[in-house]
Amino acid sequence: MTHRNVVRDVVFVEGVRSPFGKARPDGLFAETRADDLAVKTIRELLRRQPALPAERVDEVALAATTQTGDQGLTLGRSVALLAGLPSTTPGYAIDRMCAGAMTAVTNVASAIMVGAQDVAIAGGVEHMGHHPMGEDMDPNPRFVAEKLVDGSALVMGSTAENLHDRFPHLTKERTDAYGVASQDKYAKALANGDIDPAIVPIAVRSAEKGWGLATADELPRPGTTAADIANLKTPFRPGGKVTAGNASPLTDGATACLVAAGDVAEELGLDVRMRMVAFAYAGVAPEVMGIGPVPATERALRTAGLSIDDIGLFEINEAFAVQVLSFLDHYGIADDDERVNVYGGAIAMGHPLASSGVRLMTQLARQFEQHPEVRYGLTTMCVGLGMGGTVIWENPHHADYSGHTSATTTDGEN
Repeated sequence: MTHRNVVRDVVFVEGVRSPFGKARPDGLFAETRADDLAVKTIRELLRRQPALPAERVDEVALAATTQTGDQGLTLGRSVALLAGLPSTTPGYAIDRMCAGAMTAVTNVASAIMVGAQDVAIAGGVEHMGHHPMGEDMDPNPRFVAEKLVDGSALVMGSTAENLHDRFPHLTKERTDAYGVASQDKYAKALANGDIDPAIVPIAVRSAEKGWGLATADELPRPGTTAADIANLKTPFRPGGKVTAGNASPLTDGATACLVAAGDVAEELGLDVRMRMVAFAYAGVAPEVMGIGPVPATERALRTAGLSIDDIGLFEINEAFAVQVLSFLDHYGIADDDERVNVYGGAIAMGHPLASSGVRLMTQLARQFEQHPEVRYGLTTMCVGLGMGGTVIWENPHHADYSGHTSATTTDGEN
């Protein structure tokens, strides 16, 4: 008997996230468990899809960079059970540092493409207040002793300073201006109602304030000017260029999304917000981690048979402004190009490490609804220890959409 493998379309149905909180003792989620943040996002994701029987979810893949304590115990499985999914639903945990949630999506997408799964939940959580970056880390001494990596490779802020060294035309003035623009774009998107539809309200408790409800991001600094951040401390290097004004803050938060085979989404009447076109991961020298999105994007574009000129919307994770600018410069894209990070980015709203990939996707999906003239968009991010990840998506609202299913137009509201 001859078997023929058919690669199926994979579509992004919906994405949600918690509010993002300050990772410190008085932050929004200081007394909230990391796994409970993930539970709330999955419950809301399922609530928004009443046409989807819970038993049709074939997998739950959840990422965390620091997999210990309330971020341990095989997150995908434990959170699935806590969220009320059937005991027959399997799950697993992922660690690709900042690209954890992105990898969760591409992992389950790969299984869907070959028919191993029909519907899956993917996402990530990072409670940096409970588990600071590098907690309990014990890097092998051979890394530095045998000069396998530069010593700065293990400190993400130092790798951003290294990018400034490599590209001296990416000045502190440019990165500060980019940081201010991120704050401004986020404030505008919030006022326009583009942020709230993805956010899941989270019940929180504080010993001082009692019970409350977290409904908004805690980290943005609206009204920030270049003068406000010009003289901030440079914690990674004396007289350096990386500051709290042009880098993402330490953040607590969770994300989750629903992906499905195109034909199954059609069968169940699920909305289709994007179709996955291609994805790629690539490695670079660990000490210049931030340049990783460039080779990852090159690979993804080759796989898709597209050029950078075909991309009409970019969601680039703003771990550091210099990292975003190195990507834009490589492709000859202006710092203030209106296609880039339309709603602002991680410098304004935060970067809860392993969960951020799905936040990028959720924002791109909403932008696709608002821009039916754009056919392709991408989500990309740098990754610790010298990597980058990119996913290219197609807009179902475009006249030439090539996916299996018909697009369902939504307003993005609950």
